[in-house]
Amino acid sequence: MGIFIPWDVIFTVNGIWGFNQDYFLGVKIFSLPLEEWLFFICIPFACVFTHYALLLYVPKMKLGENSSKTIAVGLMLILALLLIFNYDKWYTLVNFSLAIPLTFVVLKYNPKLLQHFYLTFLVILIPFFIVNGILTGSWIENQVVWYNNAENLGFRMGTIPVEDSIYAYTMILLNLFLFEFFSKKNKTTKGCD
Repeated sequence: MGIFIPWDVIFTVNGIWGFNQDYFLGVKIFSLPLEEWLFFICIPFACVFTHYALLLYVPKMKLGENSSKTIAVGLMLILALLLIFNYDKWYTLVNFSLAIPLTFVVLKYNPKLLQHFYLTFLVILIPFFIVNGILTGSWIENQVVWYNNAENLGFRMGTIPVEDSIYAYTMILLNLFLFEFFSKKNKTTKGCD
């Protein structure tokens, strides 16, 4: 929430995206509907839970070290190239500018996380496409969340801006990385007592 809520507030205030008031209770905190605040509690928790549940039930579900490194480097290069040619689009700029260094940091300090995460992320993308599809206007009369296409690549997967998949990638990976970082730090601290 510490990163994504301020980002969300700034983007909402500046019309980079917004919310259809027909779908919300009307309670706003810093220009964001209450439901958006709850999103940043429920969705990251559900995704982190799904990641660890998959690891529990399918412990061998992981990529090889070289494969996950290749995916990470390839993703960083693709995002960097897209960023170079689309730096004037705020959603693309901020989103990819966070995803690139995050991927680099996780690759450097916790590469084993990526070996599992790339596969669990593919599973998490299934409900992501369903829910985000509905929120962006698939199968309903009006979209719940709207996007200013002047501030993104304008390429959509159905009704979902392609940047949303990188947003989900970053939000989930950041939560997992921090969770594992603080879990290890906590174990180290308790071992010193």
